[in-house]
Amino acid sequence: MIRTPLRPLARILRARETGENPDAIEAENRARRHAEIQDKARRRAEGRLIVMAAAFVLAFGTVGMRMGSLAASEPTEPQGQVSTARIISQRADITDRSGRVLATNLLTYSLYAHPHQLIDRERAISGLMKIFPDLDPDRLRADLTGNRKFLWIRKKISPEQMQAVHDIGEPGLLFGPREMRLYPNGHIASHILGGAAFGEEGVSSAEVLGVAGVEKAFDGWLRDPTHEGAPLSLSIDLTVQSAMEEVLHSGMKVMNAKGAAGILMEVKTGEIVAMASLPDFDPNDRPRPLLKGDPSDSPLFNRAVQGQYELGSTFKIFPVVQAMDLGLINPNTQINSSTPMQIGKYRIRDFHNYGKSLSVTDVIVKSSNVATVRIAQMLGADRQKAFLEELGFFAPTPIEMVEAPTGKPLVPKRWPAVTSATVSFGHGLAASPLHLAAAYATIANDGRRVTPTLVHRRTRPEGERLMSSQSADLAVSLLRQVVTRGTARQAEVEGYEVAGKTGTADKPRPGGGYYDSKVVSTFASVFPASDPEYVLIVTLDEPSIRKGGGESRTAGATAAPVAAEVIRRLAPLVGLSPITDEKLPNIAARFEPRVEPGAPAAVKLVANN
Repeated sequence: MIRTPLRPLARILRARETGENPDAIEAENRARRHAEIQDKARRRAEGRLIVMAAAFVLAFGTVGMRMGSLAASEPTEPQGQVSTARIISQRADITDRSGRVLATNLLTYSLYAHPHQLIDRERAISGLMKIFPDLDPDRLRADLTGNRKFLWIRKKISPEQMQAVHDIGEPGLLFGPREMRLYPNGHIASHILGGAAFGEEGVSSAEVLGVAGVEKAFDGWLRDPTHEGAPLSLSIDLTVQSAMEEVLHSGMKVMNAKGAAGILMEVKTGEIVAMASLPDFDPNDRPRPLLKGDPSDSPLFNRAVQGQYELGSTFKIFPVVQAMDLGLINPNTQINSSTPMQIGKYRIRDFHNYGKSLSVTDVIVKSSNVATVRIAQMLGADRQKAFLEELGFFAPTPIEMVEAPTGKPLVPKRWPAVTSATVSFGHGLAASPLHLAAAYATIANDGRRVTPTLVHRRTRPEGERLMSSQSADLAVSLLRQVVTRGTARQAEVEGYEVAGKTGTADKPRPGGGYYDSKVVSTFASVFPASDPEYVLIVTLDEPSIRKGGGESRTAGATAAPVAAEVIRRLAPLVGLSPITDEKLPNIAARFEPRVEPGAPAAVKLVANN
């Protein structure tokens, strides 16, 4: 910027020539400069005022519009949208598939003492002993008469106990509110629910944590406030669960069994409608776990999920359906059944001598060990192992329970010829009843893999196809004949077309070998056979029943009749109507033996005798 000098030389010289005063020139220029500065400052001030006025107009206009919008809207309760919003402290309920409560919260109180505030300590001790007779009087007296400032007396008390303590009238006996977990149905579904316990505790609140079952598996979900108290909906049906436990308990007594397990699962979804393990417990008063001895002796042991059993002849359908799927056999193929057969130094024999050969259908119906081994030999060890692994027998089940990993199958490290033979008829590989349920469901589900779940209506992708639809149908038809004319005739329930397989396996000794008179008997079934909807597994631990003047432990005489009673009770509860006589001809046609194109009519194997 070029500024005009206050005393320009040209004007000063001209003024001197004309006799003017040069100082007047300077004064004139100074006045002009000041006028320019004032104009510039005025314009700057006017600009600032315009900006401030626009800002005020915009701000008050926004406020006015918002006020008008609120005045024209419907009144609603404001909800917090930030981290300071109300946190839901309650643990979410657990319900069955119909919304009936399985686990909920109950407001109760804890009882604690400030000994230094007690007026009459002996009176307080005497009153507390009358209300809580299980307290140790010597320890209570020592705690209340010592130097302690705080003492827990009871973490949970009933309303009646609370009133009785009130009546003592001691200011040093205080109550703290808290929520406890309540299981209103007692023993029902106890192994599924598991139980809960207090975590961090204060005088006015306590943290409730899951300790087992779905309570622990979903502990984070149940405590998550973002779910706004929505319940966890399980797939089990409370009515069906109760009926299954009742029938299993009666069956266990009649069969003089040490324990029992039962699983009812939907074929299409894998949802478990009922799952029981006996003996059970009350999760409201959960017993302490065993620290030594056989874990299965504890009522906390879940036989359906944690039990590792050799499941016997229920395995025979697996090599048969695999061989049919590979085109090696069909239901009419004749298999060498000469008994005994030699594999190395081991002999494998049948309970009865079935002659020189049996059709594949009769191999399953009569439950021939020897013929099943010959079918397994056709498959080879590698293909047999791969198929059993696909069915889930080499890994824990993915069921939503913390106990699931402890039920990992006991699989042989080596797989020589004799192992391949024994596994084919259910010995040498130990798995849980839930593993068996998933495998049978896969066959019943048109050959597509079924994954068991305890969560209702969980979206899952369609299972991988493990066998052809035709092979799966043929396998179900073979299982149906086991019930109509085979070893499981006592499992027949009129109108429900039960298809299944019995399995009786000697129990292994802890030190090696097997017991002579202790078995695990299992009946694995699907129904109705013409359109399978449910899988039922019933397992009895060490059953024994008097029959025909003797003693019987076979699954056909123990597990099968118990399973029949379970189906008879449960099928109407899940909405299955009995199949009438008018429908039987069409159903029978479905199970006529079929021969796959190109399949050999007979397979002859030479025994290593």
